[in-house]
Amino acid sequence: MEKESKHITANNRPLQGDGRDGLIVIGGGAAGFFCAVNAARMNPELKVTIIEKSNKLLAKVKVSGGGRCNTTHACFEIPELVKRYPRGQKFIKKSFHWFNTADTINWFAERGVELKTEADGRMFPVTNDSQTIINCLLKEADKHKINILMQTEVTNVTPNKNGFELQTVNAKLQTDKVCIASGGYPKSSMFDWLRKLGHTIEEPVPSLFTFNMPNNRVTELMGVAVEKAAVKVAGTKLSEEGPLLITHWGMSGPAILRLSAWGARQLADLNYHFTLLVNWLPDYKEPDLRNDWQSFRDEYAVQKTGHKNPFGLPNRLWLYLLGCSKINPDIRWAEMPAKEQNMLIKNLTAQEYPVKGKTTFKEEFVTCGGIKLSEIDPNTMQSRIQPGIFFAGEVIDVDGITGGFNFQNAWTSGWIAAKAIAENK
Repeated sequence: MEKESKHITANNRPLQGDGRDGLIVIGGGAAGFFCAVNAARMNPELKVTIIEKSNKLLAKVKVSGGGRCNTTHACFEIPELVKRYPRGQKFIKKSFHWFNTADTINWFAERGVELKTEADGRMFPVTNDSQTIINCLLKEADKHKINILMQTEVTNVTPNKNGFELQTVNAKLQTDKVCIASGGYPKSSMFDWLRKLGHTIEEPVPSLFTFNMPNNRVTELMGVAVEKAAVKVAGTKLSEEGPLLITHWGMSGPAILRLSAWGARQLADLNYHFTLLVNWLPDYKEPDLRNDWQSFRDEYAVQKTGHKNPFGLPNRLWLYLLGCSKINPDIRWAEMPAKEQNMLIKNLTAQEYPVKGKTTFKEEFVTCGGIKLSEIDPNTMQSRIQPGIFFAGEVIDVDGITGGFNFQNAWTSGWIAAKAIAENK
């Protein structure tokens, strides 16, 4: 059962006081909470409020990693870590010197939350339950007496002589400093309230999404997973390698999601209509497999092709590839006709799949785009345009590939903003 904060309220009441020594954090997600709890911890005199427009706190934390919360990734060298971010590498290279993966692990460990590393580098709480992370952050919010207003949307932020006035549907709130951690927006117009502050917006497009292949027979293999496949967008330099999952609408899995992140803008320009080339045997290029093919024919000569799959592929996928190559699964390896054999070799190493559209995870929606990075100081996360305004999380033009990297950016940017605000920078 979700832990509740003593300081949560759903009504749109004005804050008490004149807003001096106050911080309002806009957004009750990972970045917003991390900024709020750390700012309050570092400066106990600070009056901190989180404003969340929905009726849910830490919604992405809840659903991430299948409900386990992929908290960060076991990548500890900053030059390697920044390579996991398709956009914003120079910016976050500076940020990670202040707070990085090791700091995230230590921060949660100090609060009784141990993280474990899985084979692919993803890190989760040892409980395998995202509620552990949520409860930790809510406990910190209670400890530091952070006020939380829910179902309260900020529609405008206006600088004034005392700091900032925030307009909501039913109230005007006064505060000294503001951290905007409102997340990514799918539509450019949703950033208009931030444009009014003088900021430039890099146009948002989806960053993590799966590929739709309507009316393609491969969808009949829904649920089939391949541990390692190489995928490439034909006619581009976009390519990735990793686990691939066949779904009822097309293809997903880490290889596809990473490809979508690196190709976010390019694929948007193609209107998500392109040809995907899949190498089901990434250790082989087509000429190499052709050279080795005779040895497979000799070794499995009398065995039926449908019964003997020498490549370790899932059986349903192997039978599908035989069908695509017009090979009867009852035919023996030694009797495989040359034309069909060549077709199978090509389908194993460079099978073509027309992609027509995408599917995004609504709860885990990630965009590229947001506040232009040149307008933010990476050492404080403060606006270079409007002093007293800070940013954290996906609202800025930084996004990572799947695997815990977007959360790491949330923790890092939230902590840096908190430190600067607490020190009154």
